[in-house]
Amino acid sequence: MSIFNELTKKPWLADPSQIDGAPANQALFLPSGKVGLRVFLVVVTVVFLLTTIAYGDRMLFANWKSTPEPWVLWLNTFVLIASSVAMQWARNNTKRGNLTGVRDGLIFGGVLTISFLVGQLYGWQLMVESGYYAHTNTANAFFYLITALHGAHMIGGLIAWGRSLLKVREILRSNGSVSDVKLSVELCTTYWHYLLMIWLILFMLLLIS
Repeated sequence: MSIFNELTKKPWLADPSQIDGAPANQALFLPSGKVGLRVFLVVVTVVFLLTTIAYGDRMLFANWKSTPEPWVLWLNTFVLIASSVAMQWARNNTKRGNLTGVRDGLIFGGVLTISFLVGQLYGWQLMVESGYYAHTNTANAFFYLITALHGAHMIGGLIAWGRSLLKVREILRSNGSVSDVKLSVELCTTYWHYLLMIWLILFMLLLIS
C-alpha cells in the first residue's frame, strides 16, 4: 500500500512546506514585488520592441533623412552606466548589512540618473538650436519619441528610488534592520540595469540610422 500511495500522490495539492527538500514554513513563490516587476518589464519590453520595429521599418522609406546625434548623448550614456554601478553598489551593501553604504549608493545612483535626464533635455535643446524639429523629419520625430519614452520610464524609476531612500533613512534613524529595505533596493537595481540595457540598444539604433 505504501508504494501505491506514493504513486498516486498529487504534489500540486500538497502543502509546500511538506515537499521533499523544501525547508519548513518557507514559501516557494517569489515575493509579489518581484513578480510585479517582471510582468511590468515584459510589458515595457514589448513597447520598446514595437517602437524599434517601427523605427527600423521607417528607415527604409525614401524620404528618410538621418539625424545627427548630439555629442552629449555619449556623455549621458557614461553617466547612466555610472548610475547603474552605484545602484549595484547599494544592492551589494544590503547583503553586507551596511545601511550607510546602501544610502550612499542610492544617493549617487539617483543624482547620476537625474543628471542623465538633464543631459537628455540638453540634447533636445541642441537639436532644436540646430533646426532639427520633430515635425520637419520623421527621423527627428523618432529621436524625440525614443528619448522621451526612455526618460519617462527613468522618471518612474526615480519615484521608486525616492521611496527606497526614504525607507533607508527611517531605518537608519530607528536602528532597524537592512532586511526591511533589501527587496526595495534589489528591485530598483534590477530596473536600473534593465533601463541601461534598453538605452544602449536605442543609442546604437540612433547611431546606425
